Amino acid sequence: MVVHEFWGLNEYAKYRADLLAKSGYVALAADMYGQGQMTTHADEAMAWMEQITANIDTWKDRALAGLEALRSQPQVDPDRLAAIGYCFGGATVMHLAYAGAPLKGVASFHGSLPPVPSTLAPGAIKAKVLAAHGAADKMVPPDRVMAFQKGLEDVQAAWEFVSYGGAVHSFTNSEADKSGIPSVAYNERADKRSWEVLQSFLKEIFPR
Repeated sequence: MVVHEFWGLNEYAKYRADLLAKSGYVALAADMYGQGQMTTHADEAMAWMEQITANIDTWKDRALAGLEALRSQPQVDPDRLAAIGYCFGGATVMHLAYAGAPLKGVASFHGSLPPVPSTLAPGAIKAKVLAAHGAADKMVPPDRVMAFQKGLEDVQAAWEFVSYGGAVHSFTNSEADKSGIPSVAYNERADKRSWEVLQSFLKEIFPR
């Protein structure tokens, strides 16, 4: 399952799903806002995202509904599921992992790195975790990065954190520079390398 950035289910999220399909996976681009809502206006996107994230249970339920839509497809092995997300989507897939969703792995690309809930016990996160992060991402403070990593370590999760020098927020999206948002930009090198890391990660969690 692919979870979109805060812009909504736009062509970028569908592009990533298409790439996964071309790699031999069944892929579904989830719609977290509903009814195909998408925008190019940051204020509108932020309002939609905040409406979802304000209630963690609603947020998780919508993500779980998307996962169930994928799981119900006849081509899908329900025991071999993964979720990847970009920005807002990266936080979404981490919350799926924290909730114990039936996933082999989750991958967050330039996500907000939400902290592991303090209520989780060691071993509670069953999914393997991959986080691809821009080392120069000013939207995610260093103390949040450290808290994220420490939380995963404390609960003995299987995790990998890859940081790309010079990369800022939304580094995988070739259209990021057009957003008009400061500290958001595409980084071709980080994009290509993080996609290669994802391919290795998927091969690890889905052995042939």
